[in-house]
Parts: sequence; structure tokens; C-alpha cells
Amino acid sequence: MPYYQYLRQVDEDERQRTAAGLLRLKTALANSVPAKTISENLLIATWNIRDFDGKAYGKRSEEAIYYIAEILDHFDLIAVQEINEDLDGLYRVRRVLGNQWRIIYSDTTSGKSGNQERLGFLYDSRKLTFTDLAGEIVIPPIEVETEDGSKTYEPQKQLARTPFIVGLRTSWFKFMISTVHIVYGSGVNDSPERVREIQLLSDFLAERTERRFAHARNLILLGDFNIFKKTNKTFAEITKNFHIPEELQDLPSNVSQNKYYDQIAFKGDVPVADINAGIFNFFEHVYRLEDELDYASQMPDTYSDKTDPAAKTRYFKTYWRTHQISDHLPMWVELKIDFSEDYLRNML
Repeated sequence: MPYYQYLRQVDEDERQRTAAGLLRLKTALANSVPAKTISENLLIATWNIRDFDGKAYGKRSEEAIYYIAEILDHFDLIAVQEINEDLDGLYRVRRVLGNQWRIIYSDTTSGKSGNQERLGFLYDSRKLTFTDLAGEIVIPPIEVETEDGSKTYEPQKQLARTPFIVGLRTSWFKFMISTVHIVYGSGVNDSPERVREIQLLSDFLAERTERRFAHARNLILLGDFNIFKKTNKTFAEITKNFHIPEELQDLPSNVSQNKYYDQIAFKGDVPVADINAGIFNFFEHVYRLEDELDYASQMPDTYSDKTDPAAKTRYFKTYWRTHQISDHLPMWVELKIDFSEDYLRNML
């Protein structure tokens, strides 16, 4: 349960509005997401928290921080994309969540295409244990045969934002989990840059999990793949090596809910035969369209057409509120992790 005592430090109007919003969120999340248990299930989510918490759009309000923390607290493990170089927003959320929550994050990827973003995980240490594996994925060089018949190795172009992988364990289940933020690229459906990145990553991780080494062979691949449709080649490049359960394939994850940007895929012995999955639309409960006037004083007067009465509403709907929370909706999956009965039956 998040710590709400810091709410007493904000002004009365914001405190009352935030408390009411948190109550709506708690009810909606309880109705939408399975309850967490100690050893029977594992709730995993992936969430691109828009420019979290970049300087270009200003720091998030305390109200937004509480809403983000409330959503995160309903899961055991969350992969987060678009963590900013400045980690202030991430640690403000962790303050509300409590010290039992652990954070593992990557360094920023250098260069313009990296956008000074980090990738990271938040996990509840009462449920999960870090198994000491952590790394940023580097695509290996390719072997090339020269004209004289000898072989040389040529480096491959790396992904715009270096994927991040860690090892975790809970109950009977040990696994690796890798989060990505694939380049958007050019074009709408199958950007060549996007297809190339997913192909390289999918093939590399698939080959990696086939090796028998000290860590688990179970791998969860999740994050923002910038996939527009599941009929796209970008989607096929994941599913040629990984399994995406049917329950996850028809879940558009952008706020407009017409794109399939975010995905959760599995390889190895991950228990996906019987899963629950979903998308949580927080804008149905906080920063609702009917709440626009409550935030009028907070929104800068920078929307385009001052003569159009609907311009400010569009600005609130598509821009301002998405920089308070996000323009992506969290995607989640529930895995069953209690294999004790199967273990005992095998003894018979």
C-alpha cells in the first residue's frame, strides 16, 4: 500500500482532489487487476511513462506522482520506459511506494536517437529477489568472408536505445526479463528501422536463451515496440522466436487505443498456459475530460488557436494530461507461479 501521509503537505484543494482520484483508482484497479498473493501469482506490467520526468514539459505535480504510484503498486514487477536522465521523478514515486520497492535502471543511451532515456524495473522486494544478473544488450558483430576466403568480423549498428535485461526470482519461478524501447523510425506501419531493430533483438535473445549457463532459460521480453498493428512485420519478428498469448494480442495500449505499441512476449518454460492479461485506462478515473476546469490554472497558455473554444480541451486531452501521467496505458499479465502440486505429482 502506498504511503499517503505526504499528501498533508499539499494545499487543501489538491489534497481533496487527489484523495478522491486515488479512491477511484483503487476501486477500478481492484476490479480490473487480480489481487496480489505471496506465492501463487506474479503480476507483471510494462508501462511507457511519457518523458519521465523530463525538463522540457516541467516536473509532474504531486497529484500525478500519487496516481502513478497507486497504479504501480497493484503489480509486483513493472518495466518502465522513457525514464529520463534526471531520476527525480522515479525516486519521488518510490518515496510514495515505500522502501520495500527496489529500482534497477540502465544508463542513458548516448546520441540523439537515444534521447537521453533510461530503461528500468521497479519490483516489490517482499515478492521478488534480484539474482545478480543485469546488463545492457549489445548486438554482436557478424562474421563476413573476405575475397581471399578468410573471415573477419564487422560490428553491427546497435539499437537506438540499448535494451536492458535483469534476472529475478520469485517462489518456484526463476527468469530473465528484458525491456526495450524500439525506435519509432519512418513510415507508419513497418518502418525499416523498426523492423531491423526488432529482428536483431528477437534473434539475439532467442539464441541466448538456448545456451545452458548459470542463469534461467526463461525469458520475458516486454516494452514499447512501437508496433501499429499485429499484422505488421514488426509483430511477426517477435512471434517468430517468442510466444505472445492470445490474451495479449488484442490490447491496444496507446491512450487512443488504436495502436499496439506495447507487448509482452515469452520464451522458455514461462507458465503462460493459463494467464490473465489486460490494459488499464487510468484516464477513465483521473484527469477525466470532465475534470478539465479543475486544472485550468495549471495548464500553460500555449495551445495553438486561442479563437477556437475547443482548442484548450484538445490541449488538455492529448497533450497536458499525457505529460502528467502518460500517453501509454500500462499493459499487465498475471502468471501462475505455484508449481508445488505438479512437483509432488512428478514424484509419483
